[in-house]
Amino acid sequence: MSLRDQVESLLPNWERWYPSLFDAASDLGLIRAEICDPNSLLLSRRHAKVRQRAEDAHREKWGGKE
Repeated sequence: MSLRDQVESLLPNWERWYPSLFDAASDLGLIRAEICDPNSLLLSRRHAKVRQRAEDAHREKWGGKE
């Protein structure tokens, strides 16, 4: 069931009172903010494993030092 379907089942005609689906879902408790480590938000950290695998594959194919 999509978020829109969940909101509409709990509050038909939600568009009358809310400017966006996000606001309605938030007020109905369907979505909640979560606290996370700020470092996990950095793209450089999130993609470090992908970058490392690409570097390893490049070294394996073309040689070179770490």
